[in-house]
Amino acid sequence: MQMFQLTRKQMAGLLLSLAGQIDKTPLAVLREAWSRAHQIDIRDGKSLGAFMSTSLPPIFEKMIKMKQRGEGFSLTDIVAMGNQIEYTHFSVTSVQNWVKRDFKDWIGSPRLGKKYSIDQTAILFIIEDLKAALDFESIRKLLALVFNDPHSEADDLIRPLQLYSAYSSIFEDLDANNDQVLDLSGHESGMRNQDHMLENLIKHRADQFASTLTGLKEEQREAVSHMIFIATISVQTSYFQSLARRYWNAAVFLQNLN
Repeated sequence: MQMFQLTRKQMAGLLLSLAGQIDKTPLAVLREAWSRAHQIDIRDGKSLGAFMSTSLPPIFEKMIKMKQRGEGFSLTDIVAMGNQIEYTHFSVTSVQNWVKRDFKDWIGSPRLGKKYSIDQTAILFIIEDLKAALDFESIRKLLALVFNDPHSEADDLIRPLQLYSAYSSIFEDLDANNDQVLDLSGHESGMRNQDHMLENLIKHRADQFASTLTGLKEEQREAVSHMIFIATISVQTSYFQSLARRYWNAAVFLQNLN
């Protein structure tokens, strides 16, 4: 059975759908994501066979049935959702530690009875991405730059789901060929170090998005831009970490097999 996983942009779309911020239903978002991954099967008239060989996670079945707006998630739901995002690794124990200790102030208590809101879910997904590049203390300082008072949403420079959607979209736009490595063109021949080109490209896109946010001072837009830049780089880092883990597992598992 094939796993049905989503890109971060697709997961952001799913959360936006559940929040009622886009016109698409959760089913439509998932159908679009699945279709994108099976274009050849659909073209060749093999969509039924391809879908029957796809493992539809129980959390996706649950989300398809959810009503838009107002429904929250348990930590178990959030971990299940998180593990359907490509190149992530969530565990219930880790997320419980984040909620109860490491990021308690930033996540807060469940806002919908015993369940966490969509924005709280987005914060957990953001933390998962950032930890690929930063330690927890650095992440807390970074969250403070854009969310200010952790006990109030009124002074947020950007809502968590909006932030998650922004950097997820930028990463996917900059990875047009979907090889999980950010695309870059225009290298100058004869120059040895051209790492500034990727840095400038990502920062330009982050600045572009930040400039669309109204009601912010220039330094506040710069803070949002920095957050988006760091998160985008962290997503790239998470891919290489996942790749390294896969090869480490292969090296250990296959040792002395023959």
